[in-house]
Amino acid sequence: MKLTISFTALFIACSATLSAFAAPLDKRDVWSPPVLYPHEGTVWKLGARHNVTWDASNPPKLISNGAAIYLRRTNGMLQPALAEGFDLRTGRQEITVPSSFEPGDDYRVVLFGDSGNWSPEFTIERA
Repeated sequence: MKLTISFTALFIACSATLSAFAAPLDKRDVWSPPVLYPHEGTVWKLGARHNVTWDASNPPKLISNGAAIYLRRTNGMLQPALAEGFDLRTGRQEITVPSSFEPGDDYRVVLFGDSGNWSPEFTIERA
């Protein structure tokens, strides 16, 4: 019993000491800017270049993750990323539609930063 009390006292003392030295966590904003382009009715051609655009009018002070753009179809995310490491505050990023992708009318752009945000479905056709 004496060992249990000693262990408990030691545990409480260590916990109190560690919490005194722990740095406070900054409040992190989650920003999910709406994708403006592509939009419903958009048609892209395989191999073409496009500017993916989003509403960057109200960014948080701290954006915690690197940005990336992917394409997604109904059956899942397509690799590789179309763009990575850009600044979300710019509101746009030029990408090239991979020629190796299959045509279809169920594509979405996925914009990653602090939060994943999807465009409406659009079409990709052969050039």
